[in-house]
This record gives sequence, structure tokens and C-alpha cells, in this order.
Amino acid sequence: MSLDPLPKYRFLVTLDPGDAYLPAAQALLLPLAASGAFQEVTGLGAQLEVTSYAEGGRNDSVHQLPLRHSWNRITLKRGVVRDPGLWSWYQAGLADSLGARRDGAVIVLGPDGVPGAAWAFHGGLAAKWTGPDLHAEQNAIAVESLEIAHEGLTKVLQDAAASALPRLIQGR
Repeated sequence: MSLDPLPKYRFLVTLDPGDAYLPAAQALLLPLAASGAFQEVTGLGAQLEVTSYAEGGRNDSVHQLPLRHSWNRITLKRGVVRDPGLWSWYQAGLADSLGARRDGAVIVLGPDGVPGAAWAFHGGLAAKWTGPDLHAEQNAIAVESLEIAHEGLTKVLQDAAASALPRLIQGR
């Protein structure tokens, strides 16, 4: 196992179908959210809200007490394609937020293409879709973005990520 830092330009994003959250008959009616070739993923993170509590008679420090934990939204960006996968997922959430929930993962690959780190998110909901900024004087790719609000991240061990990669690629 190499101790070199992983490059940030080699990664995969997987989005599972929403059938884990619905009865089977309803799950068949939902379009699958497409995994895609994303150019950018941001928002892998969390924070713990704390409050300061000054104890009477103690003047050298203030206690820091935890209140609640929250997860950042994960933002996926990619070039606009004709496949309406991300837009369809967002629209499904407008009609039925339970049925539009999906699990997924962000997998960072090493220089040799082997997964080096992975984070799985749970109960993801397409919370914000942003269309491309268009400009007639620029020769650039039209980019759409999708923000995913989720109920938690799990750091997946390297061995588990490496063994899951062939299954993830074949299933897409």
C-alpha cells in the first residue's frame, strides 16, 4: 500500500437506484439516476455545531459542548448531455421525496486505477439542480450541477472499495 497522496483528478461517482426506499412495484416506475463522468465533486464533509458554556468561578477557559452534527451537500458537476438522468432525479424528488432517495459513492482512484479511498452517502436527495451558464463569446462546455442532500457519509475502507469496483463498473 502506497503512502503517496491520491490525485484528485481520477474519481468515480456511483448512484444507486431508488428502489431501496420504495415497495418493488413503485420502484419499477422510477427512472434510474445515471452514474456519470463528472468533472467535479465537492462537499464531502461534515461539521459539529458547538456552544460555549462559561462555568462560574472558572476564568481560565470556556467549555465547548456539542449540539448537533450535520453533513455538507455533495455537489456534482458535469457537461450537459442529452441523457436527462440528473434532471429526472431532481424532478422525481418534487413529486415524491421518499421515492427519489438514492445511495451512492465517491471513489478516488490511485495513479494505477485502483481505488484508494471511497465515501458512501446514504439517503441522498437531489436538492438543487443548476443549469449551464451560456455565453456566445466563449468556447466552453455547458456544465450542469446537482446538489445532493444526504443523511450521512461512511468512509469505505480501501480493500472494500477495491473489491466493489468491478461490480460497480459492470452494473453501469
